Amino acid sequence: MELNTGYIAFALYTLIIIAGGILAIFSRSIIRSLIGLIVILFGVAGMYFLMAAPFMALMQVMIYVGAVVVLIFFAIMLTGVEGNEGFSSSRLIRSIIPAGLAALVLILTISGSRINFTSPEELPLKELGKSLLSTYMLPFELISIVLFIAMAGAVVLGFERRREKE
Repeated sequence: MELNTGYIAFALYTLIIIAGGILAIFSRSIIRSLIGLIVILFGVAGMYFLMAAPFMALMQVMIYVGAVVVLIFFAIMLTGVEGNEGFSSSRLIRSIIPAGLAALVLILTISGSRINFTSPEELPLKELGKSLLSTYMLPFELISIVLFIAMAGAVVLGFERRREKE
């Protein structure tokens, strides 16, 4: 078996995703867990690049790392959550069965979809932009409204906590 750069890149991105997951799970600080999530999302973006989907990779970085993670960070900072309880083996044991079932469902779903998978035609970015601003404009705008409401909720919670401390 010949080892090419695609296999090496896949292994590298997989290791990045696993390292981020380990950091997110086992860190004592919620901010370090958030950094683990960022590492995971960058690894997934790398996987998109590996699949020759640079637009999806850039959207992964812009939307998830650039918007969702920043939103989560602001929510953590505004609410003042300490989150220093750390790793607990009893919590890990209680979560193994639901996590295993979720992983099994995910694996079965992905393997089932791979059997019937046909490669779609490549859609030019111009057509994608037109469809986002016409056919899919409502879902596109609803996502921004949900993010705005989540940020507003974090601000309200932050002000309520600040009032309680005074």
